[in-house]
Amino acid sequence: MFGGTGKIGRLVVERLLDEGHEVTALVRSPEKLTIEDPHLDVVVAELDDAPAIRKVVDGADAVISALGPAIDPFLRAGPLTDATRTIVDAMHESGVRRLIALGTVSVPDPRDRPSVIERLVPVGIGLLIPGALKEVQGISEVVATSGLDWTLARMTAPVDIPSNGTQRAGFLGRDDVGTPMARVDVAAFLVDQLTDERFIGAAPAISN
Repeated sequence: MFGGTGKIGRLVVERLLDEGHEVTALVRSPEKLTIEDPHLDVVVAELDDAPAIRKVVDGADAVISALGPAIDPFLRAGPLTDATRTIVDAMHESGVRRLIALGTVSVPDPRDRPSVIERLVPVGIGLLIPGALKEVQGISEVVATSGLDWTLARMTAPVDIPSNGTQRAGFLGRDDVGTPMARVDVAAFLVDQLTDERFIGAAPAISN
């Protein structure tokens, strides 16, 4: 698990543990991960520490990455893209095939048939938070060209509300996918991909 101290990442870790998984999480700030569980192994390291990333990946059945940039107009692009590339390299070295990652609808999937407004979303984001957009695009490109069994879940507007028990997943302009999604349901979707093969090699848009 990477990105386990973020708002969605912590929920992913909790759900994995609730479902009985053994979880190894790389974190930069362990004080932000307040979960204590005998089935959780925390590795404290920076995201540019390739040996630590290899340690986390070794022996895993799958990797989930909830890495994502801060919404900051002054953000420098690059570190999370580089970290994702290091994770992919470690997976190839360790023979781990399944990669589940988080993205946004500002990055297209070839199956999309977006409306004019949906096409303008990345333009607006690029004007407001260019560094964040470049990071999301970089992460997505690394994942999609990884040669692994990857899924990139693209969200639009994650919100802190209770689950309503509904998950929608599909492609823009083709499927009935909306905009907001409870963060707890985003986490659930990521974990569900461990046993769901429908979106291997695809980047579905997700919502409630």
